[in-house]
Amino acid sequence: MTIRTIVWGENIHEQTNEVVRSIYPDGMHTVIAAALNTDPAITASTATLQEDEHGLPSARLAETDVLLWWGHKDHGAVSDEVVERVAKRVWEGMGLIVLHSGHFSKIFKRLMGTPCALKWREAGERERLWAVNPVHPIAAGLPEHFVLENEEMYGEAFSVPEPLETVFISWFAGGEVFRSGMTWRRGAGNIFYFRPGHETYPTYHDATVQQVLRNAVKWADNPLAPYLAVHDAPNVPVESALEPIVERGPRLHEAGEAGYR
Repeated sequence: MTIRTIVWGENIHEQTNEVVRSIYPDGMHTVIAAALNTDPAITASTATLQEDEHGLPSARLAETDVLLWWGHKDHGAVSDEVVERVAKRVWEGMGLIVLHSGHFSKIFKRLMGTPCALKWREAGERERLWAVNPVHPIAAGLPEHFVLENEEMYGEAFSVPEPLETVFISWFAGGEVFRSGMTWRRGAGNIFYFRPGHETYPTYHDATVQQVLRNAVKWADNPLAPYLAVHDAPNVPVESALEPIVERGPRLHEAGEAGYR
């Protein structure tokens, strides 16, 4: 089976800003999905903020292996119910790739548990991305560094949890540096944050950026069945203990009673 992938786009600036519309007339999400679909191992479709349930109903998420998320102008418009639905699927094993200004998205902050704040400057600076973990699958087939001639600057400190791995570090013409590609695991789900992608620049038309995203989808995919037990908190009876034990002392819960949540 191919890796079933959804590219989620906020799809606001493509409709309201002439510069963005000229670069992405059909939306950034469609350009990203088209780039992913050049790989026969990936089947990518799209969803947007404006659709019912933001295009992410439970049934569709249940059949999704990897979700890419791009948002910027209106993170607050994303339904909390949908955020919890996505988080649940990540814990069960769905991969999540968060792009650029998605660092402030509800879903990324929900899974990181931190402010996810950073420095920034919108000046069309040159960005040089270094593959500091060149043997990582997300860096497969890439040069040791590549340049985006115009990008928005993101600078440290980036208030996210210490990552499992740092794959890319960026340097900007103004002098700042930034951890531009980092991975985490939450439950059974693999998470990758990739920094480039400001909407007023043609970043997602760049062939190297597109290769990073294809690599990231393959890395984030978990081929195992969903780990539904991640949500369970069973009250194990005394008689079911692996070794014989004798109950001692008072208890709060009755045998078999569910715990508090």
